[in-house]
Amino acid sequence: MNQKVKDLYQKHRNFILYAVFGTISTGVDFCIFWILKNFLPYQVANAISFHAGILCSFLLNKNINYKVENRILIRFLVFYLVQLLGLGVSSLTLNLLIERLGFSALLAKGCSVLTVALILFLLDNFITFRKKDS
Repeated sequence: MNQKVKDLYQKHRNFILYAVFGTISTGVDFCIFWILKNFLPYQVANAISFHAGILCSFLLNKNINYKVENRILIRFLVFYLVQLLGLGVSSLTLNLLIERLGFSALLAKGCSVLTVALILFLLDNFITFRKKDS
């Protein structure tokens, strides 16, 4: 790998890994949502799948991305609260797109992911895993 690519990676490492782990966690979220939406109301399926994604994301970011070992319970609680904000945004987006605009549940879920992901990265990067706590 040339030096420019290495420097670019190092400069944006947290964002890149957050995006990769977010993609993995979103995959967990989507798979669980896809299965549960057949048996439960979409809002219930969304809440359950979103919580599974929260746990997956926290473990990956804690252990690999930010490599934090201190204040784990506090970090998890803050992470969880930030993610619940994301759940609220996701739920409102789903309601708007499905109930008001007639989108399919899966398309609406996909549309909500981009907005929620950006909000969550900013909050987690600057609050949950901020460097001065390390």
